[in-house]
Amino acid sequence: MSEHEQHHYAFETLAIHAGQEADPQTGAVVTPIYQVSTFKQDGVGGLRGGYEYSRSANPTRTALEENLAALDGGRRGLAFASGLAAEDTLLRTVTKPGDHIVIPNDAYGGTFRLFSKVLTRWGVEWSVANTHDPESVRAAVRPNTKVIWVETPSNPLMGIADISALAHISHDTGALLVIDNTFASPYLQQPLALGADVVVYSTTKYMGGHSDVVGGALVTDDATLGEELAYHQNAMGAVAGPFDSWLVMRGIKTLGVRMDRHSANATRIAEFLTGHPKVAQVYYPGLPEHPGHEIAAKQMRAFGGMVSFRHRDGEEAAIQVCNRAELFTLGESLGGVESLIEHPGRMTHASAAGSPLEVPSDLVRLSVGIESVDDLLADLQRALG
Repeated sequence: MSEHEQHHYAFETLAIHAGQEADPQTGAVVTPIYQVSTFKQDGVGGLRGGYEYSRSANPTRTALEENLAALDGGRRGLAFASGLAAEDTLLRTVTKPGDHIVIPNDAYGGTFRLFSKVLTRWGVEWSVANTHDPESVRAAVRPNTKVIWVETPSNPLMGIADISALAHISHDTGALLVIDNTFASPYLQQPLALGADVVVYSTTKYMGGHSDVVGGALVTDDATLGEELAYHQNAMGAVAGPFDSWLVMRGIKTLGVRMDRHSANATRIAEFLTGHPKVAQVYYPGLPEHPGHEIAAKQMRAFGGMVSFRHRDGEEAAIQVCNRAELFTLGESLGGVESLIEHPGRMTHASAAGSPLEVPSDLVRLSVGIESVDDLLADLQRALG
């Protein structure tokens, strides 16, 4: 599928076809798994299709990377061994010692650990802003700010950032606007079209969608930045392997229909939790009372499958809900077809304890799957007691 043809197709069509040409040799309609490390050269420097060594490029990964670029409307997509590998490669490509990053007050604990424990030792400074308030972000920008980093919806408090407003600030100040779009997926939200410079994913989550692969991705519409990122992807080496690339591609084919069901189920669950006497607060951008609801409705197709809530009776009660749930599996990660439940303070966000990103101790996070919503509601009713 040429770049020209891609402009004529809707998302669901691109998810299945972009980068996925039938194999020219056999006609295989699914991209083969090129489980190979090196490629025979036709004379010194004579590369067939540009392939020489699978860290530099692999045909299965190329197919995924072309697909990723098409889904976000970007010029360049890059696939990595994990979401954090993608983040690390991006940050070390665009920053150097002495530079500054504005980071969000609500973010994945692993991302915060990368800023606070790894990049700090490398001489990159960071400060926290409320990314759901554009003026807070503007005030945090310094002369040496190279990156404004944002999650929307954010993990785990489901905060919504106005991507267009932040894009104006980043372009005014010369900083790159990076959007971690993992919770939304490119089906629900298109950050590049709203002015973002780079989109980051953990493809482990909704893109893979089946809790069977770990991966990450970067997408940009800036050809020069895309080349720089590709150079560092090869130089640093944290690439997606061929089988992992194939699994993510397999997941992406059904991304649209899965996100529709995730969103519909999560809406029902958020409404149920809002009316439950044991629940003090529900965080879901689809609820009209959510502070970011209007912006989310403007920049998202639907509101996604992630719901968080605070238990009225405190931390131990929140932990007991996690332990009592049966259909909701107690586990980290998110975005799979099966529903998961976890306690962020003790699990995914433990690395943010004692920081400005510390999460409430009575918080429970749900990754709402695509099971029967009536079965999920019954399970939560039992778990809440």
